[in-house]
Amino acid sequence: MPEGDAANRAEMPERPRKEGAGSTHGPRTERQTGTAHPEPTGDEALMLMEEVLRRENMKAAHARVVRNGGAPGIDGMTVDDLLPYCHEHWAQIRESILNGTYQPQPVKRVEIPKPGGRGRRMLGIPTVLDRMIQQALLQVLQPIFDPTFSDASFGFRPGRGTHDAVRRAREHIASGCRWVVDLDLENFFDRVNHDVLMSRVARRIKDKRVLRLIRRYLQAGMMADGLLSPRTEGTPQGGPLSPLLSNILLDDLDKELERRRHRFVRYADDSNVYVHSRSAGVRVMASLERFLQKRLRLKVNRKKSAVARPWDRKFLGYTVTRNLQPKLKVSPQSVKRLKAKLRPQLRSGRGRNLARTVTDLSRILRGWTAYYRMADVKGTFTELDAWIRRKLRCIVWRQWKTPRTRFKKLQKRGLSAQEAARAAWNGKGPWFNAGAPHMNLAMPNRVFRKLGLVSLTDEHQRLACLT
Repeated sequence: MPEGDAANRAEMPERPRKEGAGSTHGPRTERQTGTAHPEPTGDEALMLMEEVLRRENMKAAHARVVRNGGAPGIDGMTVDDLLPYCHEHWAQIRESILNGTYQPQPVKRVEIPKPGGRGRRMLGIPTVLDRMIQQALLQVLQPIFDPTFSDASFGFRPGRGTHDAVRRAREHIASGCRWVVDLDLENFFDRVNHDVLMSRVARRIKDKRVLRLIRRYLQAGMMADGLLSPRTEGTPQGGPLSPLLSNILLDDLDKELERRRHRFVRYADDSNVYVHSRSAGVRVMASLERFLQKRLRLKVNRKKSAVARPWDRKFLGYTVTRNLQPKLKVSPQSVKRLKAKLRPQLRSGRGRNLARTVTDLSRILRGWTAYYRMADVKGTFTELDAWIRRKLRCIVWRQWKTPRTRFKKLQKRGLSAQEAARAAWNGKGPWFNAGAPHMNLAMPNRVFRKLGLVSLTDEHQRLACLT
């Protein structure tokens, strides 16, 4: 590094240490108020940008961005390129942020399929440099805003997650609120009004440099196929700051629901309000639609929103039984999505070793079971186990190809010549034969266990014991 930059080296991010860094995650949200940084006042409030750019905060932000990885932005810079780039340019970047001349680069537009094939979700991928600066902002802003958020808000908050939200929802249903107002906001992340959002941020942030930088991130253009489009609304998913900004905006909704003494749960833009009757639900839905339109300029998606029984809706992949003390179960839509995710692996298994297919499947199945470990209804796991094994037997039947080969393989696996011949030349399709007794005898469950196939039932039981 040139001597002229030596004085600025203290302000530059260093290589992450093994102990890690990033946003603090406390054990429970109720304790966050006591451990979070107090809201800045006086001169401190006007020097918030210096806190954002403080050496230790930038080191933590750099470590988090590197740990998260992710695709490059429009400049092609990877997370591995970030530190060398900062060593050379950080002094100028820091100065431009402080004097208010820094201009974020446009985000790269990426579209991914929504779960269940319901259209596509748009993401805006910032450059790794802008991700680091956004992360640094997040680490300073989150301790200021998070303690003020509602206890019924669970999305993208330290020490809280989807399972906490699902538990709270079950508590509300068990208390007698057996109708739910399921609110779906239409294209929420694409429709956020910048002026409305910034007015909420400015309630607690007085450093105009921070406010200016946040607004510039909101207004940074979007690059798609080499064409740059300006942004006048929305906060696209993909940047570290986007989840916090969404919570800041929707906190107005939470406070309104609290003022009305409603029982509710919100996870990001998914809001469920629990009431005692359908008529009450209809009234709540109508009044909240007016509130969101007037106060936050957000639109409710009427096609996806509903007033219904909780067991007829899903929340974060779960649904409930009709019992007075409702039990959690995996929603049918979640089962459908898992099968859709497994099918490409199963199709590719027709032309490769069965053990390799089992290994690929098991990786997915472990993660899926870990998420749904809170489910009380175990039948879903048993049914999925049977479906997966039948699919694997179907692969084996196809791999044997000809009736003669099938006859030999079935005999080798313990069937009599008469049974093997009847099965091999029965003229039925692979799916029928995969569920027939002869394939269950030839490929019993212990064969798949020996290959390392994860049993969803056994894994769910193991995880339930741990929790």
